[in-house]
Amino acid sequence: MKWRFWGPLAPLTLGLAVAVFGIDQLHKFWMLDVYGIIEKAPVRITNFFDLVMVWNTGVSYGLFSTHLQEWLVALTLLIVILLWIWACGAQRAMTAAALGLVIGGALGNAFDRLTRGAVADFFHFHYQSFSWYVFNVADIAIVAGVALLMYESVVIGERGNRRGKA
Repeated sequence: MKWRFWGPLAPLTLGLAVAVFGIDQLHKFWMLDVYGIIEKAPVRITNFFDLVMVWNTGVSYGLFSTHLQEWLVALTLLIVILLWIWACGAQRAMTAAALGLVIGGALGNAFDRLTRGAVADFFHFHYQSFSWYVFNVADIAIVAGVALLMYESVVIGERGNRRGKA
């Protein structure tokens, strides 16, 4: 397999990555510098959803918390490069779009690590004693991108396998 750094669907991946990164960073700027969530948190929106302020120094959902944010940024950049190469060879728009969502979210969180020393998370869902992890716009994009890749792999891939056997 030849590694490609541009392909027919690269503009879709790049456009979504830039859009996700921009929306994520604008939301974080608004929450931190305009709305002032640090002084107001927690803000109850509903019985099951609050706006909070959590600085995440870990990987996903605060796992493997570390003070070595530069290592996490370097790992993220390596992963983003591999995802970009994948996207440049993508044959389906869904693959390119999904990878754009993941890349944009990953870069948004990496930018936080570089500029703030940790990732800013705000959204908290809970119900009675159940509490979900606190997350942000970048995390939503990453999860949506991974879900699209899984859907494509399982559902669309299975349809393609059935057609090939007919």
